[in-house]
Formats: sequence, structure tokens, C-alpha cells
Amino acid sequence: MGLLTQSNEQYYGSQQVFTATAAQTEFKWTGGADKSNSAYGVNLIPFVDGVSMTNFEVYINNVKINQGVGAGEYQLSSTNTITLGTGSTLNDVIKILLRDIKAGKWNNHDTYQYVSIRNIINNFRLAYVGDGKLISRINRADIIFHAKRGLQEFSYDTLKSTRSQELTIPSNLSLLIPQDYVNYVSLFRIDGAGVQHPIYPSNLLHQSPQQVPVQDGSGIPTQDDAADNLEGTSITNDRWQGAEDYTISGAFSDQMFNEGVYDWAWDKLSYGQRYGLNPETSQSNGWFNFNEREGKIMFSSNLANQLIIFNYISDGLSVDEDMKIPKMAEQALYMYMLHAILSTRMGIPEYVINRYKIEKRAALRNAKIRLSNIKLQEIVQVMRGKSKWIKS
Repeated sequence: MGLLTQSNEQYYGSQQVFTATAAQTEFKWTGGADKSNSAYGVNLIPFVDGVSMTNFEVYINNVKINQGVGAGEYQLSSTNTITLGTGSTLNDVIKILLRDIKAGKWNNHDTYQYVSIRNIINNFRLAYVGDGKLISRINRADIIFHAKRGLQEFSYDTLKSTRSQELTIPSNLSLLIPQDYVNYVSLFRIDGAGVQHPIYPSNLLHQSPQQVPVQDGSGIPTQDDAADNLEGTSITNDRWQGAEDYTISGAFSDQMFNEGVYDWAWDKLSYGQRYGLNPETSQSNGWFNFNEREGKIMFSSNLANQLIIFNYISDGLSVDEDMKIPKMAEQALYMYMLHAILSTRMGIPEYVINRYKIEKRAALRNAKIRLSNIKLQEIVQVMRGKSKWIKS
């Protein structure tokens, strides 16, 4: 049986249209996901994120109807079945249309390239557990643990687990760290043309302190009634947020300053007196750092009200829909789980453990190559730049 169960209308149009043959009251959406047999698709749900908002809409003869129990309304059952309150007449056209949101149309177009963690566990038990197989018996909870650990490890450097957010930096120059954040990949400022400009970590320029104890006149931290140190506001952060970035990057204007080695006077440029620029700081895109104390990302003053793209790594375990793995790395996860289980069981010969250690490494290497998405045509296009002549 094929894995694709949706029709072209359900996949490309994100809809299913029925023509009533009589006074019909029930119409079933057949493009849903079935976790038991790996069918791909989206199930109809009456609520999204706790808000009274469905991931689909229902139309009768191109007239939208609402969810409810009254006349001219519909109800949704757990089997993706729509029940009309007043039924339909012959040749009425009923349309179920997925909404243009993540839980609807977007997820409907983003499933086949992945295998769910549930199917990974079921397939592993089928292939490797049982009489006459490598693992004679194991608790399902142990398989789930190693599957999640493998997914977590792969998410850091193998899988496409990078998430991105489009955000606007407010005037207070700080943004909350995402709930599922593990590590950052990159931050970009977006200009008026939509072009990305990299924002760099402040590194040795500035770091947000993790503790800011209130000190007395002798420099000793003071405590509250519970004997805990009193916490104040960070003077370091205040100074950083109020700093003028051109004093760090060296971008002095000769209209503002006509002295010092960093101004733009033509004579200093001509005679090489504008020296000592540091490539790490000689840029105008701005800087960021992580304020672990407050759970925020802090930005330099020139990024106020700027649009940014924040790319970061998650571990693939934050929500159920993230617990899936690309099919190109499926075998690597099986080998990871197999080695992890065998290496923690008593009585397994060392040569067997070493064999699957090698198998795990080889499968992981293959997965990385497959997921790197290297295209020869793109490499050739980049390498054509080597044929350019550099003229003096």
C-alpha cells in the first residue's frame, strides 16, 4: 500500500469538495494523517493553540458556515467528519478548505520528507526486536528514550533543525530568547530591499552580567530579609545601550570630528594615518549578546526598530510536531539507537558493540552528506568567480 493517501485536490488545493446526492448530513475529510499506518496529511481540529479558531473552513454553495449546533451550522467529530445541522439538498456543493495557517495548509505541504518518531519506534521494534533478532526483548520505554536522545543529538549538527524568526527590535534593544532555543546560528539585519546583513556577537566588546548584587560603601554585597543578595540594575547594560556605535566601529564623520586617527579627512586617508582598524568591530551592522540573567538577547543602539531574522537551533523535542526526522537520516537514527541499546546491555560481546559503533558512524556520515544538499551546479557557479582578473 502506498504511503500517499491524499488526492491532488487535497494536497495542492488543500480542500475536498463534495456534491450532495440527497439530503446528506455527513461529509468526511479523507486527507487526514493516520499515525498508525504512516498516512500523511492534516487532521481537522476545532481549536488551534487554545483559541476558538479551526484549521479549516466549511462552505455550502460557496457560502461559509460556522461551527455550532444550530441550523446552518456544522459539527466536527473525532473522525474528521463534518455533520451539517440542517443537512443538504440534491447537488449542493460542500467544500472543506484548510486555512492558510501552520496547523492547516502549511503542515499539509510539509510531511512526506519526514518520518515521525512514533514510526521510527515501531519500525525499530519490527526490524531489530524479537526472537532470532539482535535484541530479543526490550521495554518500549527504553526504545523511546534512545530514539529521543538520538533525535536530540542529531538536531545539533546533522538534521535541518534550524528555526528562524522574523522580529522587530523594540526601543529597549532587547528580545526574549525563544522558548525552544538551544543555540544560535546567525542573526541578520534586513534592509529596505530585503537583503540580509550579518549581526555579530559582541564577544569581548560587551557581556551582560549574570548577577548584579547591590553593594554597600565597602563593596560588600547586601542581603534582604531572606538572607539573599539584593539585585540591582546592570550599569554595564545601560552604558552599552546608550553607546554610540560609531565610537566603536571607527566610523567617525569629518563633519562631526576633525581630529583623531579615525576621522575621514582626506589627508589622513592619503597618508595612511587612519590605521589600526579591527575587522571584528569595523562594521555598521551592529552587535548582539545574550543576557542569561533576564533571558533576553541584547542589541547595540543602532539596531533599534530594525527588522531582523534570528536563526537558532532547537533539539527537536519541544513539541510533538517537531519529533520527526528526515527520511535521508532514518537509517542513521536506527544505527544510533541500536548501538546505544547494545552498549548498555549486559552480556553483549565487545566485537558486536564495536561493529555497530562503526555502523553508526558510517550511517551518520552518509546522513550528513545527504542532508548537506550540495549541488554541483551551484558549486560550479561559485567557482566561476576564480576566473576573474584582478587589475591593479
